Amino acid sequence: MHVSQQSIENFPTRYWHRLADGRVQCDVCPRACKLREGQQGLCFVRACKDGEVVLTTYGRSSGFCVDPIEKKPLNHFLPGTPVLSFGTAGCNLACKFCQNWDMSKSREMDTLADAASPEDLARAAVQLGCRSVAFTYNDPVIFLEYAIDTAQACHERGIKAVAVTAGYICDQPRTDFFRHMDAANVDLKAFTERFYHKVTGSHLQPVLETLEYLRHETEVWFEITNLIIPGENDSDEELEQMTQWIVDTLGPEVPLHFTAFHPDWKMTDTPATPPATLSRARNIGLKNGLRYVYTGNVHDENGGTTVCHGCGAPLVVRDWYVLKGWHLTDDGRCESCGLPCAGVFSGPPGDWGARRQPVRLKAGLSSIGFA
Repeated sequence: MHVSQQSIENFPTRYWHRLADGRVQCDVCPRACKLREGQQGLCFVRACKDGEVVLTTYGRSSGFCVDPIEKKPLNHFLPGTPVLSFGTAGCNLACKFCQNWDMSKSREMDTLADAASPEDLARAAVQLGCRSVAFTYNDPVIFLEYAIDTAQACHERGIKAVAVTAGYICDQPRTDFFRHMDAANVDLKAFTERFYHKVTGSHLQPVLETLEYLRHETEVWFEITNLIIPGENDSDEELEQMTQWIVDTLGPEVPLHFTAFHPDWKMTDTPATPPATLSRARNIGLKNGLRYVYTGNVHDENGGTTVCHGCGAPLVVRDWYVLKGWHLTDDGRCESCGLPCAGVFSGPPGDWGARRQPVRLKAGLSSIGFA
């Protein structure tokens, strides 16, 4: 369904049902928020209006930016290319360490200063030279309808759709949402229910189900991110269990990014992740059979390099978001031995580099340009 308006204050949704006591229950995510008239879910953006659940942020964004695709992070999806990134406000998790808390925890509609219809975003991506559009900064699960409409508009212009998500979503909306996505990065925040309950206010199992669904029932290219927090999810035992589960359940070709925590939001007293911890986690993943394990949020050329699992030759050499070496054929095979590298490759790599360019989209796209 395409909607031409810039923004719609109360956009109708379908994933909800009425309860016997007069409330309505939102069925997008496992929280199952039960709302009376005028109430908002924990995510802040889905609310009860006139006895129905509506989306209050359709067509509204906290800002637009052209990023390197590696920042999502996606290392095996159109490397080196620019992606038009945007988010809205709110989140259906309550992570104490949130790195984007100014958007994901926002309760102020003033945060949503920019507006663009799905068609506006697709046209902007083309005009800005982006190969894809990413729903990021906050979780697109909560603005699912806007994300799906935007993905459809993008596909009509040859632009890919990328979801950066925690994967906390129910079965039916999961199917409908990922049907329109070309790639995803799923944030597997830890591998214990204790962590999910205590630190994020959610549960582990639905996230694992999302990962299994993506691997076994879709063609979506996906990668996994694990933010390592000292003293919370950095034990050898947990890292062993998580990486072994990924190999056994999802397969060795799923890329895994171990990224560094920086004190933020409600965990400012927790120290930053030492680089040695990221290297230790990476080594555990490689030992357990994962072919592509990366370190992130640090300068680590070794931890950012893609290596051929056949002959051991470097395929893509990276320093943070910068591609410093490229040894793949146009169809993604090792130049040395011809073995394919898992991922989505199309011709030579892009040359966007590490640039992060804020973008201003004027009403009706009469003007598009870098801020």
